[in-house]
Amino acid sequence: MLNLHWKKISLIAVLAILSLTTNAQIKGTYNYLDFASKPYYFGITLAYNTSSFQPYQSSQFFASDSIRGVEGLYGQGFNLGIVTNLKIGQYFDFRFLPTLSFADRTLQYTTASASVIDKRIEAVFFEMPFHVRYKSEPYKDLRVFVVAGVKYSFDVASQSRARQDANLIKISPTNFAVEVGAGVQFFFPYFIFSPELKFSQGVSNGLIHNPNLEYSSVLEKVLSRTFTLSFHFEG
Repeated sequence: MLNLHWKKISLIAVLAILSLTTNAQIKGTYNYLDFASKPYYFGITLAYNTSSFQPYQSSQFFASDSIRGVEGLYGQGFNLGIVTNLKIGQYFDFRFLPTLSFADRTLQYTTASASVIDKRIEAVFFEMPFHVRYKSEPYKDLRVFVVAGVKYSFDVASQSRARQDANLIKISPTNFAVEVGAGVQFFFPYFIFSPELKFSQGVSNGLIHNPNLEYSSVLEKVLSRTFTLSFHFEG
């Protein structure tokens, strides 16, 4: 009986040790478990962007004798921002990412003589994106996700740019856009690394119409369009 009793104790001890070892291995292998209990966390974001204008012709365009075409050219820029992430259940997050964005866009005009005139517009935006993110089931230390939301932008350099070039087409300093994107979360012991590709489509007319400026009068509206490759570091 005593021998049987010690065998039971030994079996329970072995099972307890195996359980502790297994839990330690899971904790050591799957870093996302350390972040799963956090209701919110913060981080920083670095990003590369390419942006352009979508020009729409006005009725004056067809009456113009000097301008034959208008198109938007993509320019390059970068973003610096802060990440605020609030968990909503196991699969959803609410995200607020105040960002300083440097953008470069060009409207290219083709004249009746087939010459090309570029109107380059640089901007420094303070952006306030609000996103909802849906995450997949984790696979080891990896989760894929999709995001969608809205963004408000204000061009803090618009006044100084207007003073520098009175002939430049006038663009509103404010803009509203809808955004969609996708990315991957990589969980490391002390932070989460999340590359993300995102598309933004402006929904508000960015053109400040000036009937006395031909470059403006041939357009009815312009909408912004941006592709952004972001690298989020959160924890």
